[in-house]
Order: sequence, then structure tokens, then C-alpha cells
Amino acid sequence: MPAAADLTLDELRLELAPAIAEAAIFDGWSDAALAGACAAHGVDPAVGRLALPGGAIDMIAAWVDAVDARMEQAFDREVLAQMPIRERIRALVWFRLEAVAGLEEALRRSLAIQAMPQNLPRTARLGWASADKMWRLAGDTATDYNHYTKRAILAGIYAATLAVFVDDESEGKAETRAFLDRRIEGVMRFEKAKARWLKPRDHFDPVRFLGRLRYPAR
Repeated sequence: MPAAADLTLDELRLELAPAIAEAAIFDGWSDAALAGACAAHGVDPAVGRLALPGGAIDMIAAWVDAVDARMEQAFDREVLAQMPIRERIRALVWFRLEAVAGLEEALRRSLAIQAMPQNLPRTARLGWASADKMWRLAGDTATDYNHYTKRAILAGIYAATLAVFVDDESEGKAETRAFLDRRIEGVMRFEKAKARWLKPRDHFDPVRFLGRLRYPAR
């Protein structure tokens, strides 16, 4: 990684994001957290504010983007391709949770900020983008309506799992792991049922069916 002075503003926001998250445990997602992260990296706070001009929600978005980047670097697509689809999704979601382990207080504060009405559109875009990256890493190539439903469902699962994770005090986050497994299993059952329903039925004759509705058997 180049020296902080040589980074673009986009690169700088990703570089500062983890340190801001650590500071947010005590200082919240505030100017104080940003100033602390800048000091740790030898960055002028004024430059830090240029990289993150939108305040708390920009800092949180940078943290999410930093986790996205770490996830994309950590997984080999060819290795993932050898795994069952549910295991790919489970591994990707769990990696993201482990990436923020120990920062639960910062996460709790970030979720509260993201839930503010003025931040909901940005929050939805962040969730969608992360879900899209997970599905692409998992090898999804759907371009029809499945492209959208898969991402919407995964974004919902991830958001719900984060809400459990942040308050989970069980050993090894066992409660979160069980919650995630149940949600993924539910989605897999839904996808199987949907595939059966949409599968063409060669024996089905719609004209004959409609005729029966009009002229029921006596």
C-alpha cells in the first residue's frame, strides 16, 4: 500500500475506514473518530474530511466497502465453485461477520445511523451492492428476474443476521451461526419449490384445462 500522501481520495477512504470503525467503539461515527484515524495514518484531518465529506454515513459506507474489498481478495472463485451453493453463501456471509468481530459496538452504532429515515436509501444501496458482490463471487450469472430476487433475499438475510450478531454473546457466535443456517436453508427450500413450480409440464394442456372450467364434467 502506498504512503497515505500518495493515495487517491477513494483509496484513502478505504484505508481510513477500519481505523474509524475501531475509534467509533468509543467516539461513535464522529469527527473525533475520523480525526483519530487520520492521526494514526499520518493524514491531515482536512484531507480525511475531503475523502469522507458526508459525515457518519460516508464513514459507515467506507467501512462496508472496505469489508467488500477484503472479501473479494480473500476468496478464490475457482475454489468457491467447487462448493455447494449454500456453502458458498454461508462462507461469504460468515467471512463478513468475522471481519467485524470485536467491533460490535461500532456495528451497533452504525446500524442505528443507517436506520435513520434520511439514510435508508443509502443503506438499501449498500446492502444491495454487498449482496451483489457475494452472488458474483458465488458464481451467479442470472440476468432475468432471478438476478434481482436473489440479491434482495440475500441482502435481507445479511441484514437480519447482522442484527443477531451484534447482540450475540454465545460461545463462538453459535446463535448467529444457527440463525444464518436456518435462513439459508429456508431460501434453498424456497428455490427448490420455485424451480418445481416453474418447470414446464409437458402433460399440461391449458386449452383443455380452461375447457373443463367452462364445461365441468357432469
